[in-house]
Amino acid sequence: MAGSLTHLDADGRARMIDVGAKAVTHREALARGRLVTTAEVVRLLVADGLPKADALATARIAGIAGAKRTSDLIPLCHPLPLDAVTVELRPSGDAVEIEARVATTGRTGVEMEALTAVTIAALTLHDMVKAADPGATLTDVQLVEKTGGKHGRWSRDQVQHDPGVATTGGGRVLVVSTGAAAGTREDTTGARIVAWLREQGLETPDAVVVADADVATALREALQDAPEVLITTGGTGPSPTDRTPEATAAVLDRALPGVAEALRARAGTPTAALGRGVAGLSNGTIVVNLPGSTGGVGDGLTVLADLLPHLRHQIRGEADHEHGAHQSAPHDLP
Repeated sequence: MAGSLTHLDADGRARMIDVGAKAVTHREALARGRLVTTAEVVRLLVADGLPKADALATARIAGIAGAKRTSDLIPLCHPLPLDAVTVELRPSGDAVEIEARVATTGRTGVEMEALTAVTIAALTLHDMVKAADPGATLTDVQLVEKTGGKHGRWSRDQVQHDPGVATTGGGRVLVVSTGAAAGTREDTTGARIVAWLREQGLETPDAVVVADADVATALREALQDAPEVLITTGGTGPSPTDRTPEATAAVLDRALPGVAEALRARAGTPTAALGRGVAGLSNGTIVVNLPGSTGGVGDGLTVLADLLPHLRHQIRGEADHEHGAHQSAPHDLP
């Protein structure tokens, strides 16, 4: 998602981000790269026939060591206790594909550790093959995916190939669940809401999963993209950890209490009365809280199917003839 550069302070100077208030979650990152050389060099690598022997194993170990030393190499990275580092090198044709996966349990991600592992492995491999091919080229180093933290899962395939991804406008979905953010429970609601928004013609990326404690920050970040519709699911009950309604109310400039009441009235269970979800507008974005249950989301989307098209027309200042046709005509005066 678009946003400000977090490693710069208000004066534009580089800074190290304070992550002390962030939730501790399990985080992983996958990165890839390629060393392009010649088919003959690749054959020698596989046969262990280079002057510097055991090149692939040496590069793999160097990549692991590089991940562990990332904070020493990149000034603004936090030192992290790594749970696991795996580096794989796959010779094929005239290139060696390099892949690194890094995991930690902490307050910040391991994207840079994975990218550093790939880069150091590739540089080491270049050093091992340069006598045979000084023109070998390191290329295509990229983050492939990351999971954990307040943004949930991000993948390069999603950004490049998913027609539902947009930088502004469209829809956004925020799943508020401490368990789902930590990976201890499966979210069954986010993907359903995303699919529904896409059916409404709203370009929508995959849902962002955050812990209850991070919902206020996540809401503000989602609204930076100026989506047309932002739907949250979860965190709307009376539990002390349920903070979604308060965080949502803080970003609204106009409340839509009728929408929230219609959502509660639709639910087919008495416990729906305990729901505290709100709805409203935030600088033109329609924001709606749905409960965290699968049934509650299904009921909520049924209500929104009738309300959302009319609401979108009204906010855009467009005439809504289809919905206007259902309004009763005024009685003739005597």
